Amino acid sequence: MSAPTLQVPEAHIPVPVAPLRGVRHPDRARWDPWVLAAVLCAAYAAVSVGRYRHMATLSWDLGIFEQVVRAYAHLRAPVSDLKGPGFDILGDHFSPVTALLAPAYRLFPSPVTLLVAQAALFALSAVPVTRAAARLLGRRRGLALGVAYGLSWGVQRAVDFDFHEICFAVPLIAFSLEALLADRRGAALCWALPLVLVKEDLGLTLAAIALVVAWRARGSSSRVVPYALGVAVFGVAATLLVLTVVIPSFNTSGSYDYWGKVSESGSPVDGLDTKVRTLAWLLIPTTGLLALRSPLLLVALPTLGWRMLSGDEHYWGTDWHYSAVLMPVVFLALADALTTARRSSRPWLSSYAAQLPAAVAAAALALTTSLPLAQLTEAGIYREPAAVSGVERLLARIPDGATVEANIGPISRLTSRCRVFWLGNTQGVTPQYIALENVDGTYRDPVGYAGDLHPGAEYAVAGKANGYVVLERLTQS
Repeated sequence: MSAPTLQVPEAHIPVPVAPLRGVRHPDRARWDPWVLAAVLCAAYAAVSVGRYRHMATLSWDLGIFEQVVRAYAHLRAPVSDLKGPGFDILGDHFSPVTALLAPAYRLFPSPVTLLVAQAALFALSAVPVTRAAARLLGRRRGLALGVAYGLSWGVQRAVDFDFHEICFAVPLIAFSLEALLADRRGAALCWALPLVLVKEDLGLTLAAIALVVAWRARGSSSRVVPYALGVAVFGVAATLLVLTVVIPSFNTSGSYDYWGKVSESGSPVDGLDTKVRTLAWLLIPTTGLLALRSPLLLVALPTLGWRMLSGDEHYWGTDWHYSAVLMPVVFLALADALTTARRSSRPWLSSYAAQLPAAVAAAALALTTSLPLAQLTEAGIYREPAAVSGVERLLARIPDGATVEANIGPISRLTSRCRVFWLGNTQGVTPQYIALENVDGTYRDPVGYAGDLHPGAEYAVAGKANGYVVLERLTQS
């Protein structure tokens, strides 16, 4: 007879368990989107502020928005004298959301404040994009899509082109679509609703998001459908109201100035090569065409529609800031499409879907060598040129509060402390100073040119520096 053995319950025996792959450090994964956003914010700010420090501003937009935010910061109507003396900006574009920058601007009254805020908002949009992609595809693929989004050409072009109100729209769209992909439909609608305060056309984007919400909720959550359809109607109605009533009521001409860019358009095939190229840029390097499998791509149609139907060729291409609002749409549409494509019964499709996030990230990195963020590798972006310092000393001679007529170069150095008008559009106001960027020698006789602009007033050269000229008014009729 064998000796009795002691029976130990299995539950009391410690059994080592190997950690699950992909969830070894869940806390670290949670911080991935925020770390990426912080890095992107620093990169975006370096590029846009670097352009400002080099006086390489491309348009008058930064000056216009600074005048508007400055007015909000001092509790005044959002007047931009660059658009015309006393012109209320709500009669140009309906973007009251820019008032949110007023407190920061009151503390730091500089165009740099606007540029840094824009960098932060664009970077913030990478959080929902990365988070949604990681939830659907896993940490590594999600982070790859987040990096690709942060380096996307549409966002980089917007960062490089002054300040624009659409920097508010990009994170709103991204958070809305993240909620939609997580089946938080009410949150998706709430994130999208403020779009009507960002720009007049974005009410149609709100409507498109609401329709996609209704489509995805039709079988599983029928109670959401009527609410979503109601939001879609609201978005369309808000756009119509703003375009036909609100903006005309603030505009001195009593109309919406941009109707002409649509009514003057020719055939839809005008600029077809440029339009096709833009669509290719939107769908191929960013999504490998797979985003076409997701209904989220419908959210891009309102913006693409007005751009392609416009008679203004600037809207057709890939330059400027117009494609930034499309970036979260195409990347989250890709993440949505990948969730089903990876489970496809067709081996080629499942394999393609599995490799696509890395390929898209690699494409974004490769394209960045010819995009604005490539400037980060150049030492010159981090220091102010001596020529700029000379121009700044010249412009500093203009006293605070003075009236100044200027072209693009001097504008953003003056709008924080002077009343600045666009060159040739003072509408009867005779400014105390005229500041000209004249690097290319366009104004061979600046004094004579000032006399042509303001007959009866006499101007003299107050100073010159590195191609810039400041004229001071001596007499006035």
